[in-house]
Amino acid sequence: MPSKPSTRINDDLVLDEQKSEVKPPPLYKVVLLNDDYTPMEFVVHVLEKFFGLGREKSTQIMLHVHTKGKGVCGVYTCEIAETKVAQVNDYAREHEHPLKCEMESA
Repeated sequence: MPSKPSTRINDDLVLDEQKSEVKPPPLYKVVLLNDDYTPMEFVVHVLEKFFGLGREKSTQIMLHVHTKGKGVCGVYTCEIAETKVAQVNDYAREHEHPLKCEMESA
């Protein structure tokens, strides 16, 4: 059986070297859900403000949400996705719109 590689620090101390694999964190889609009341311009504004998208891309996503019922705004690690979902939902509520945002496994 092959031995683990080791590094000798001094006569009394030997450290075993271990290889560790770092896996990328799981990713989540942040999704906007369509409703019949939130103005399209507000949805475009949200996409620009919270996702850093330009007017054209924001409009494309808004139209996709409007016609298909939901659309992906971006893909992020869990903590970032949770934060964006909370920010969008809070912002929509503050402006009295029923717009909903959620996250799904990517």
